[in-house]
Amino acid sequence: MSTASSSITRANANRSRASSPRATSSIETSAHSAPSRSPSSSAIPTSATVIVGRRKLNLTNLQKVLYPSGFTKGEVVDYYRRIAATILPHLKGRALTLKRYPNGSTDPFFFYEKRCPEHRPDWIKTAAVDSHGKHSKGPIDYCVVGDEPSLIWVAQLASLELHVPLARASNPNQPTHIAFDLDPGAPADLVDCCRLGLKLRDLLEHLGLQSFPKTSGSKGLHVYVPLNTKCTFDQTKAFANAIAVLFERSHPNEVVSAMRKDLRKGKILVDWSQNDRQKTTVCPYSLRARDNPTVSTPVAWREVEHVADGGEVSSLSFLAEDVLKRVAKKGDLFEPVLTLKQKLPHV
Repeated sequence: MSTASSSITRANANRSRASSPRATSSIETSAHSAPSRSPSSSAIPTSATVIVGRRKLNLTNLQKVLYPSGFTKGEVVDYYRRIAATILPHLKGRALTLKRYPNGSTDPFFFYEKRCPEHRPDWIKTAAVDSHGKHSKGPIDYCVVGDEPSLIWVAQLASLELHVPLARASNPNQPTHIAFDLDPGAPADLVDCCRLGLKLRDLLEHLGLQSFPKTSGSKGLHVYVPLNTKCTFDQTKAFANAIAVLFERSHPNEVVSAMRKDLRKGKILVDWSQNDRQKTTVCPYSLRARDNPTVSTPVAWREVEHVADGGEVSSLSFLAEDVLKRVAKKGDLFEPVLTLKQKLPHV
């Protein structure tokens, strides 16, 4: 079978082909196409059989709209197909938690799925990881997504968001990086997050640590500190907490380090609690479940500076198509998070 472009991409091929990473899928389209609703949707079949590498996947309900903006399940699958080479290194070897939205991104019925579905193909890899939670009943078999067929299969489940822990499944007690989640409480906003993020960057630099920002894909900013050296969650959590408390004490009218909602109005929560074996964070390049298909997108510090200095806030909001174009032009701005080795300082 030839390596023709996927039939699920025909609806947006004209506007996106130039920025698309090279397709690796061969497609055998099902005969069950839905009635035409629009010039865009009519090009997408209801179902398709997709050959990805040596794997055969059956895709269904591809015309189903999963975002109020009109973004369909077929376009979700297509986004993950096209971003696969960039997102897979950030998923590889990590216990994946699926956040599934079978009825769409804004429907109140959604669910997190830690245990890899029993109906998975036999070629989907899993890892048994003990959650160590209060109500833990032993190890959970998580999906581990390390190749394009597995990623497409997960997208077929309407798992719009992909959440991963800060440690690999092979060594769940050793985080590979630290994550700070800067979350604004209205009327604080992304501009305030950017200004605080720059202060956080400068403090980390003073401590000898490089850091890398990404948008949350929602309203906040994430700052990652790569380690890739021996450490424990007890150490990284204590470090992140100390930094959060330091900012809270030095900027009491702007920053809070506690999760309590009654303390967060008009302030930025520096969420240090993500640095825990039990927690996950949204993976770089994952879609988010919003009105539009926004993406948690790695950015450069100069882009954060631009918004902090009064630039357009919208410059830090990225839809799926925007991210594909950025990656084609800039590459993976989060690649150092995977490779840069830094030692956690004492604070």
